[in-house]
Amino acid sequence: MKANVYVTLKQEVLDPQGDAVRRALGALGFDDVKRVRVGKLIEIDLEGADEAAAKEELASMCEKLLANPVIEDFRFELEK
Repeated sequence: MKANVYVTLKQEVLDPQGDAVRRALGALGFDDVKRVRVGKLIEIDLEGADEAAAKEELASMCEKLLANPVIEDFRFELEK
């Protein structure tokens, strides 16, 4: 089973990297871009077929290591 974990800054947290990307896109002529938020994609291959256990384990991984709960949110998707 494969999991895609998405980690993003919380909406209230400033994103200087996203601002730099937005400015660079504007300099390249992409003037319609008003806001950019930069995050992370983490791909994880899991053994086993129990979807409920996988979701519980992924949530634990995110809370303990993959995301900083003070400034980041996370979500994940499972592919069989």
